[in-house]
Amino acid sequence: MKKTKPVPFRHRPKGLTIIYEDQDIIVVNKNSGLLTVEANYEKEKTAHRILTTYIRKGSLKSNKQLFPVHRLDRDTSGVLVFAKNYDARETLKLQWKDVKKKYIAIVHGVLTEKSGTITSYLTENEDYEVFSVKDHRKGDLAKTRYQVVKESKDFSLVEIELLTGKKNQIRVHFSEKGHPLVGDNKYGKKDVSKYRLTLHSQLLTFKHPRSGKELTFKADVPVFFKRYFKNI
Repeated sequence: MKKTKPVPFRHRPKGLTIIYEDQDIIVVNKNSGLLTVEANYEKEKTAHRILTTYIRKGSLKSNKQLFPVHRLDRDTSGVLVFAKNYDARETLKLQWKDVKKKYIAIVHGVLTEKSGTITSYLTENEDYEVFSVKDHRKGDLAKTRYQVVKESKDFSLVEIELLTGKKNQIRVHFSEKGHPLVGDNKYGKKDVSKYRLTLHSQLLTFKHPRSGKELTFKADVPVFFKRYFKNI
């Protein structure tokens, strides 16, 4: 794997931290509040746009492209991967269902079952809200494995392994279980949250698209999580 040369400071991206980069992939720790790719309401301030500018090193004539491999919700922080060429993207997409994806989250309340797997079929309504349905023909299978690692009177710190990757899956599963994520104004307690969404993509393990070597990337838990649990 050929690593890239350092980029001048003035062209380095803002709003995220580069964890790893070579000729095929770029892995970053995305900040909470930053979109992965453009939406109707935001086209400029996205991880994709910021990193495209970065790899072009400020050259308006550059035709270098960056390809999204997966997405994180706007308010979810953590490990995010982009491909730097089409072949790398296609190779990563083919293996994505087998990629190890670990998250950490803080949820309201104390869970009765300290570990388990939440399984349901998810669908989306016209207001872009995701929810579970009983009829498997009307939704997509979603599986979320979890383990409680710390708890207090009001909150639980949960490690999560995403076994499928559906939109808003973690947030919906814990909300429907009666333990919505802290800071989730869409699926959680809309009147009490003063802080950001406590959901963080902590680890990704996948095979490099060129070499086939297994790689693991980790992102430190955001400081604001420590408002709830100091020793994370």
